[in-house]
Amino acid sequence: MNNPSSQSTTQKNGWWILVSIGMFAFMSNLDSSIVNIAMPIMAKQLNVPMNQIEWVVSSYLIVLTSLLLLFGKLGDIYGKIKVFRIGTIVFLLGSFLSGLQINFPFLLVGRFIQGTGAAMTLSNTYGITTSTFGIKERGRAMGFVGTFVALGAIAGPGLGGLILSRLSWGYIFWVNLPIGIIAVILGAIVMPKAYQTVPGTIDWQGFASFALTIVGIFLGVFIGQEIGYGKPVPLILFAIGLVALWEFFRIEKRAQNPLMPLSLFKIKPFTFGLGAAVLIFLSNFFTVVIIPFYLEDALKLSAGQAGALLIIFPVIMVFAGPFGGWLADHFSPARVATVGLLIVAIAQTLYIFLTLPSPIWVYVIITIIMAVGTGLFQSPNSDIVMSVVPKDSLGSAGSLNALARNVGMISGTALSTSALFIAMSVKAGFHVTNYLPAQPEVFIFGMHVAFAVSLIIIIGAWILSIMQGRAVKPGDLK
Repeated sequence: MNNPSSQSTTQKNGWWILVSIGMFAFMSNLDSSIVNIAMPIMAKQLNVPMNQIEWVVSSYLIVLTSLLLLFGKLGDIYGKIKVFRIGTIVFLLGSFLSGLQINFPFLLVGRFIQGTGAAMTLSNTYGITTSTFGIKERGRAMGFVGTFVALGAIAGPGLGGLILSRLSWGYIFWVNLPIGIIAVILGAIVMPKAYQTVPGTIDWQGFASFALTIVGIFLGVFIGQEIGYGKPVPLILFAIGLVALWEFFRIEKRAQNPLMPLSLFKIKPFTFGLGAAVLIFLSNFFTVVIIPFYLEDALKLSAGQAGALLIIFPVIMVFAGPFGGWLADHFSPARVATVGLLIVAIAQTLYIFLTLPSPIWVYVIITIIMAVGTGLFQSPNSDIVMSVVPKDSLGSAGSLNALARNVGMISGTALSTSALFIAMSVKAGFHVTNYLPAQPEVFIFGMHVAFAVSLIIIIGAWILSIMQGRAVKPGDLK
């Protein structure tokens, strides 16, 4: 196919534009993970039970995910840079309000505003990158974007712990302000003043059904984690979400200007790449959720020691992401992505063999392998996904790329804890919902089973990546 989204040269100030949007990609993903470590302190100071304070995280993710497709479409119609710029201001306003420490309802309002701004920026990040960079540099550019995204998603606990050791919990939100202001000023200087627009209208019926899908399914996941997935409330929420999802696809099939152009899924490299992205983020969050238990509870490391070890992954990603992008610019992006997933599969296999006596250096080596493989996959895969779609659908494609990441993160959190505690319950002979200090071998068994499940997921992603490589034609990425 002749790819309308391709261009041969990079726009003026392209790399500075990338720095500006990358800083917001980092902060938007950071704010989905940095809050976790502060929740006990926030619950105590705001006089809120722990099961309610978790909505500080959940509300942000639900708002962010439900609005991604809407703002991706708005980016196509009114200009991706215009929507992105407005989103930066909205995000900073939400960050400021969230850090005021007034009361719990006010904090949730701040998080709602913050999630809205994050959706406006993240949904257009990949589209701006694709339209800014020529094909010869796009792989490296996607590598830097992937690095910012991975750093934000994984560096949260370590950075949050550092802030809380010196300052009050409000500063985990206010840390965004100086970074964001610099990014806004930089963007005002280097980003084009003219916006690329495409005539169209908003499919509000599609948006309503999609938002209801996300709210129903995500609420079902979050509430199910608290009270059990077999209870009536989660089951009703899942049913609402699935019915809304069916209605969403029915609406999109007949919509003149659909919120999610279903025609994009006829582009096989796009569909296979999107599926692989969901699966690798899902698998990665097995590690994000389970490894802290292993380090702090099983190995009895301090929070500081565990934090130092957890920061290894994002540090390696700083180098692995751009390197994967460089390889994609010089070799077949599909082959680089497939090799990356094979390396991730090796790391997931090695995680299965971690035990209580395992030396720390073994964990470090496995984590480095995991980070290298993830970096080699993400950049080339995003390059392919965004390069094979028509130029007038870059906003929608970018929002779907971000949606795949969020769906993978949420699903990975739910599936990893379910696999872990179900396996632990089988081993212990009774229902287990937490670490058992007197029986560490029960956790190790559950961890091995969970990583075996994660390995199966990665193998699925690897198969999709192979199919993507076979579907990409020589002219698709030129």
